[in-house]
Amino acid sequence: MSDTPEPDTGDPVIEEYDNNEYVTFALGEERLAFPLERVQEIIRMPDTAEVPLGPSVLHGLANLRGRVLPIVSLRACCGQQPIEADDATRVIVVDCGTPLGFVVDRVSAVITVAPEDIESTDAMQSTLDARLLAGVIKGEQSEMTAILDVQEIVDREFAATTRRIVEPGAVVASGEATQVAEDGDDDAVFEMVSFVVDGQEYALPIDEIQEIVQVPTSVSLVPNADRRVLGVMDLRGGLLPLISLRRVFGLPQEHVDESARIIVVPLEDTESHKRVQVGVVMDTVREVLRVPLDLVDALPQFVGGAATTEVESVCRLDGGQRLVSVLSAARLFSGADLRAAVDSYDAGKQTEESMDEEQADEWTDTDDQLVVFRIAGEEYCLSVDAVQEIIRVPDELIRVPKSLAFVEGLVNLRGAVLPVIDLRARLGLTRSERGDLQRIVVVIVGGVRTGFVVDSVVEVLKLERGSLEQAPELSEEQARLISEVANLVDVNRMLLVLDHAQLLDAGQREAIDQTLAAA
Repeated sequence: MSDTPEPDTGDPVIEEYDNNEYVTFALGEERLAFPLERVQEIIRMPDTAEVPLGPSVLHGLANLRGRVLPIVSLRACCGQQPIEADDATRVIVVDCGTPLGFVVDRVSAVITVAPEDIESTDAMQSTLDARLLAGVIKGEQSEMTAILDVQEIVDREFAATTRRIVEPGAVVASGEATQVAEDGDDDAVFEMVSFVVDGQEYALPIDEIQEIVQVPTSVSLVPNADRRVLGVMDLRGGLLPLISLRRVFGLPQEHVDESARIIVVPLEDTESHKRVQVGVVMDTVREVLRVPLDLVDALPQFVGGAATTEVESVCRLDGGQRLVSVLSAARLFSGADLRAAVDSYDAGKQTEESMDEEQADEWTDTDDQLVVFRIAGEEYCLSVDAVQEIIRVPDELIRVPKSLAFVEGLVNLRGAVLPVIDLRARLGLTRSERGDLQRIVVVIVGGVRTGFVVDSVVEVLKLERGSLEQAPELSEEQARLISEVANLVDVNRMLLVLDHAQLLDAGQREAIDQTLAAA
């Protein structure tokens, strides 16, 4: 997302008006107008986030000074061919009960029209559907300007929605995550995030992880710092010290590229009684795993020769062919010198007084955590509570004949059959070739564990509870599937929040159930 679009000072200034004033503009060869009383402002063409399953006329969602603004192609509404936006392209923000931005080729002027100069559309020859016109303004040399009926356009293009378009700036609490009962005892399941350092796979228990973020484009270096400290970065107004896990392990620090991730872990300072966040930089995050507890073995005492080793257990996967060393954040920073290096940073806003167990739970429950991933260049997310695990896409899937078009096949996930769905295809987008960055995000839909292929997993993002906005309802399916929007104004970023329970409708779930039964 680019910077928030401001009103274009080169266009007509919208000030006080009366009912006989109109904003005129061009759409191809057509001269058109909106009543000035419905126009809120005129802006340049902003960057937009595309919304899958929305109406065909929707260009996307933009950020207008902290509010989510739907951007609509007026050419598409009027049945005209699309053209590329240029320097003359403008967006007219019109009050339709809530703001809508209509893309026009260029804005002409604000004019005052006498009532007797407005006629019916009967005598006008135009390529536009007459039902979209509210009247005609007579001009000089027999030129005519058609007045568009805003409400008719909205009713026609968005009539399928139940609440139409949501009031701007509406904020909804995300509420508690939907709980779905699973087979087996939840207490017998170990949850962890695995990652790679120098080709070796490690993991941290998921309850020791605050969030996962991308490496920023710039990191502030600290002179004379411990060599394991890469620097500090800004994390929502607080300083986050970054620790190289490679250097903690005594390995050389290589160039940090776009595949690297930062796992943010909270640490308790027993002397100052403060909770401090530390960012641990690793080569790449691999998967989120939920495995039976009996596959996790304590590290033998003779390995490493001391109880202070960073590894506290080993997880046996793929029949023991894949061993994942599970680290302990507390042990990782148990060394006095490394802990002193971390504690030397004044974390400011990112520290909190130590609390009792009940208060600590409240501290972590005041935020929403989202798993962010990319599809076709756009960023989407799911509540972290809805995501069971994240796994790599296997080289081969078991193909299922006569299944739904977006079903890629089946995989064996630790003895259970997992249906795999191409989320691009489910959202009506073009499929892509398989790539190393693709992942399968596993969620439970209608009681069935289901995997959805995404282009890449970006991060686990933490937001203050209540900071999500309700998404504009622009089509029935879009309104069900995309329930909320995370409009991150400070970083000019917009995330579409998917409702995991609506990723498949009842008919699609029944078809997949039949596929699993046949398999």
